[in-house]
Amino acid sequence: MTEPLRLGSRGPAVAEIRHKLVLLGLLPPPADALAALADARFDAEVDSAVRRFQQERGITGDGVVGPATYRALDEARWQLGARILHYTVTHPLAGDDVLELQRRLLDMGFHAGRADGIFGADTDAALREFQRNVGVVPDGICGPATLKALDRLRRTVIGGRPDALREDLHIARSGPRLAGKVVVIDPGHGGSDRGVQSSGLDEAAVVEDLAARVEGRLVATGVQAFLTRRPDMELDETARAEFANDFQADLVVSLHVDGSRSPRAEGVATYFFGGGRGNSSVVGERFAGLVQREVVARTGLLDCRTHAKTWDLLRRTRMPAVRIEAGYLTSPGDAVRLADPTFRDALAEAVVVAIQRLYLPTEDDAPTGTLHLDALVAR
Repeated sequence: MTEPLRLGSRGPAVAEIRHKLVLLGLLPPPADALAALADARFDAEVDSAVRRFQQERGITGDGVVGPATYRALDEARWQLGARILHYTVTHPLAGDDVLELQRRLLDMGFHAGRADGIFGADTDAALREFQRNVGVVPDGICGPATLKALDRLRRTVIGGRPDALREDLHIARSGPRLAGKVVVIDPGHGGSDRGVQSSGLDEAAVVEDLAARVEGRLVATGVQAFLTRRPDMELDETARAEFANDFQADLVVSLHVDGSRSPRAEGVATYFFGGGRGNSSVVGERFAGLVQREVVARTGLLDCRTHAKTWDLLRRTRMPAVRIEAGYLTSPGDAVRLADPTFRDALAEAVVVAIQRLYLPTEDDAPTGTLHLDALVAR
């Protein structure tokens, strides 16, 4: 796909999108397939189907078929058994069939990592261990023999989510102290990509400054903090996720500010990995909630809630990750506050406090908005 498709687009690429939506049951089959192929239109019916698909898959629901939506449509067509699955380092297989394989392995107690639909190293190791246990050649290839064994032992464990339990256990075992933990801070955009530009501010510069404030406070508590980029760097989300994975970070915090055509749009929202198919990061959701509440309590920004998304940075990181949209540069009120260094300090402290609260046991936790940096440094 060379350019995004949207309402009003026409041509063979639209015909392909319509065909994928039909296969997924989101559009009815055309009465005349040949005519539909020759003059395929991105009409209101297609727009509605695309938006529904995006909402189900945790993608921004704008009705535009860009790279992320196109990739998700392609992944959605695969059912377990429709192709041979195996691990490739450079271009891992991804799709609903991989997600189903991960779920089955996790249900049986094999550590396949997060159920994210990407056939990575953890899924490969879990599949080989399963194969050894059932007497199949442990080659890491999910073919007919392995599928037969999976069907025979399907859903042997009922109740709970093993991957969620592992996430919770990892946090509990990490202990309450921040010293020694590794946090990756991701200032969004960068280089020639300046993000939202409004009110004399640009997003990349705002979040670079905010990231530096968060980094300084984390270092003061003993955290090893790493930034994904320098001001002149431009990275896609996959590269940012790989950076965090390479450092084996405990947490990832991605910093952004938002923009809208309407100057009335305002407030803060946080995002964690999750879609509409029961696969999500439980700790990521809890962390997003802590960040959201701390920011709202300390800054007075409008509470736009937490949301599950399958954006690449959230999906491809192997640790809990949260993206923060800390106000709208296109809102006169938010922009004035975002330009204020004191306000940025309050945002940074809210993020650091939320990180600390994630690791605190319930009996040691503090009410929202009451814990301060000096108390964290003294721990």
